[in-house]
Parts: sequence; C-alpha cells; structure tokens
Amino acid sequence: MSDMYAMGVHQIDNVLMILAASSNIPAEERDIVTRKLIEGFNDCCKEAGVECTGGQTVVNPWPIIGGTAMSACAANEFIYPVSAVVGDVLVLTKPLGTQVAVNVNEWRQREDRKARWAQALEVFTAEEAHESFALAQESMSRLNKEGAKLMHKYGAHACTDVTGFGIIGHATNLAGNQKNRVDFEIDTLPIINKMVEISAKTGLFKSLTEGFSPETSGGLLIALPSAVANDFITEIQTITGKPAWIVGKVVEAKGDKNEARLVSPKIIQVK
Repeated sequence: MSDMYAMGVHQIDNVLMILAASSNIPAEERDIVTRKLIEGFNDCCKEAGVECTGGQTVVNPWPIIGGTAMSACAANEFIYPVSAVVGDVLVLTKPLGTQVAVNVNEWRQREDRKARWAQALEVFTAEEAHESFALAQESMSRLNKEGAKLMHKYGAHACTDVTGFGIIGHATNLAGNQKNRVDFEIDTLPIINKMVEISAKTGLFKSLTEGFSPETSGGLLIALPSAVANDFITEIQTITGKPAWIVGKVVEAKGDKNEARLVSPKIIQVK
C-alpha cells in the first residue's frame, strides 16, 4: 500500500495476501507464527480501511508475508511523481535508522551476537536500546495514509516512499523521474536516537549517514512548495502525534542528468 500512498492514493479498494508458511520450524510453532502473521496483516488492512479478499499461500524455508493492493482512481485522485520545481523543499515523514535498530535488538537476544551487543552498550544503555527499538517498531507499523491525504491538500509535486534503497537511493530515482531539470539536495538526516553512534562504534551500517541504509516501511519523501511545507508538517504531527522534517530542497540540475546528493547533512537524533 505504501507505493500507492506515495502517489497520493489513500483509498485502497482491495488487497490480496501473499503468505509463505515456514517449513523450517516445528509444526506447532509454524501454526502460531502463521496465525499471528495473518492477524497482523488483517489488522493493518483494517487500519487502512480495506478488506483482504484473497491471495495465495505457499510453503517456504522462511516465513514471508506481503500483498498486492489495488485501487481504481480518477486522474485527480493520484499525484504523478514528476512535477518537482526549483524552490520546492523535501519533507520526510518518518525517521531513518530502522535497520540498525532492528539489528541491535537482534544482538541483544542472540548468543552469537553478544560481542556486538557489548559494543552497543558502550554507546547507550539497555533501556535506551529498548526505547530505540520501540520507536523503530512504531515507525515501521505506522501507515503513510495520512501523508497521502495531505499531499493533495498542500499541492505536492512529487513523492516516493523510503525503503530498500535508503533516502538517497530513492531520492535519486525520484529526481530522475522529474519533467524539469532539477536536483535534490538532502541536508538533514533525522535518525533514530544513538543509531549513528552505534554505526561509528561497530564500524557497521556506514551507509546510514551516507543515505543508503535500507529502511523497512519508511516514510514519505515529498517535494512540496516551500510556502506550505511547515503547515504540512504541523498538520501531520497534529494528526499522527509524530514529527516530520524538512530535509532538503529542489535546485537547478548541475549535470547532464537529474541527481540527488547529500550536502553536509545535519543529523537530528529522534527520540
């Protein structure tokens, strides 16, 4: 659904579930895990205001859950991600660093990762680690539906969700889609608390501060007219109770093709 939200489609008509039950765990555990996956998927659909009407189930070495969302839209009900103009600002609706937070939580639980966990505890306390993981969980489970609605109200010119390619990877793809000759400059990185320090301490996740760290169910990166960006941020925070940030700007293209780049980024520690 997040791909549809990134185009301003906030009314989903139908969802199909794609489910893989694990063949590598005992049958009793598999039944519990599979049932919980289905419950979580249906809860997400309920939150989005859509019914899951079918799908496909297979057996696989590891459990997988996903789906296909569909919606029939008139032209004015979605926003083509192609119309950013010089002077727009870039707004991000969720913090970065979910991959790091999830990995740190795994270190805490696994015997073969105790050395990594010990390194992490030189940077923050176990309580702070738990808080960061809880923040990541909340972020990953929050739909981008409200952002999709507000994109129409505030006249968004382009948008992408930030997932597997990281913020710079997705910003580069989005910049390349624009009709105008523009570049995207990212000058601010809102990152879950202490994840930058974890990266520096362990020597891992260097891509986090380079803008390429993968995110799971990340936020929307939206090109908005600068005059309304703060109003968008205020309203989405009022609705969701969570912050959003201006993280960059749209400028004239400097090279032969549209690009995205980091420009001396300021790090915001998100708690």
